[in-house]
Amino acid sequence: MYVPPQPRTPFGEADRRPPRSRFATARTAGVLYVIIIVCGLFAELGVRSRLIESDDPATTAQNIIDAPVLFRAGLAADIVMFLADVAIAVVLYQLLRPLGRTLSLLAAAFRMTQTAVIGLNLLSMFQAVRILDDADHLGAFDDDQTASLALLHLEAHEYGYILGLAFFGASTLTVAYLALTSGQMPRPLGVLLCLAGTGYLIDTFSHFLVAGYDGSASPIILAPALIAEVWFALWLLTKGRRLERLADETSTVGGVDVGSHHMVGATS
Repeated sequence: MYVPPQPRTPFGEADRRPPRSRFATARTAGVLYVIIIVCGLFAELGVRSRLIESDDPATTAQNIIDAPVLFRAGLAADIVMFLADVAIAVVLYQLLRPLGRTLSLLAAAFRMTQTAVIGLNLLSMFQAVRILDDADHLGAFDDDQTASLALLHLEAHEYGYILGLAFFGASTLTVAYLALTSGQMPRPLGVLLCLAGTGYLIDTFSHFLVAGYDGSASPIILAPALIAEVWFALWLLTKGRRLERLADETSTVGGVDVGSHHMVGATS
C-alpha cells in the first residue's frame, strides 16, 4: 500500500507539527511584516521627515535639540525593525523553501545583507545626536559648523539607508519570481512585488549614479513598494496557509526536495 511521504524539516526529520502550528509560521511572518512597516514608517515619516531639513543645518540641529526623546524613539524603532527583519528573513525562507530552495535562500541572504548595511549605518544617525549633545567637546567649531557636521552625518545615514535598499530590492525581486512562477501566490501580488523590487534598485542607482539627483522622483518610483508590502503582510496573515499546505506536501529524499514546484493556481 502506498504511503505518502512525510514532510521534512530542514534537518531531515519528519515534520510532525500539527497544521495549526505550521500555519502559525505564516502568521508570524505576517506579524513581523506589520512590525517592520509600522516601525519603518514611524522612523521615516514620524521622526526624520519632521526633524531633518536637508538644506538647513541650524534648523535641523535645533529640531533635534528640542525633541531628543522623539529623535531617540526613531532610533529605537529602527532597531526593532532590524531585529524583525532578521527574523522574517528566516521565517520567509522556511515558507518559500518548497517553491525553490536556492532562490528562497538567496532572498533571505539579500534581506539579511540589507539589514546589516542599514543597521551599521544607524551609527551615522546616532553620531549626529552625539555631536549636538556633546558640542562642548568640539571647541574648534562654532554653532553653525557643529550643526553642519551633524547634518553631514544625517545625510550619510540617508545614503547608507538607500544603499541597503538595493539589497532589499534584490530580495523582493527574488520573492516576486517565486510568487509568479510557483502559482502559490496571487499573480497580481507577484507583479506588484516585482515593481517594488525594481523600484528599489532604480532609486538606489539614481541616487548614486545621477549627478544632482535629489530624490524628487522617489515617492513615485517607490509607490508600489508600500502597497506590495502591506498586501504581502495581509496575505501572509490571512492566506498564508497555502504555503504551509505546500510544505506539508513536500518531502525530502536524501536531502533533496521532491515536488518543490506545485503549479496550483492562486487567485487570492
